[in-house]
Amino acid sequence: MCWNTSSAFTPVGFALRGPASRKIVWTLGDAARLLINDWPCDDGEEYVAAVKACVDALSGKIAPEQFREALLRAADEAGIAALSLVRQEVGERQPDLPSSAQR
Repeated sequence: MCWNTSSAFTPVGFALRGPASRKIVWTLGDAARLLINDWPCDDGEEYVAAVKACVDALSGKIAPEQFREALLRAADEAGIAALSLVRQEVGERQPDLPSSAQR
């Protein structure tokens, strides 16, 4: 199983309830830990589908992006806000901000 597969997985951030309220999922392993340890409910239809899709992605049966879609549906079902993240490559230059925006 590929616990740290991340190259084909677009990272996503979640706003959960409770003490560990913000989580960023970078890899399939992160997603598995989130679903098992931090998900607020484990009885939703989309949640069960996301857990199965996670196992399928970890074992190479489906693409990580297919799993990501199932994860986002489960988040929607549970009322969890999700935010897609943009991965910045090392050495990639940030655009210069006007001096008024740097304050």
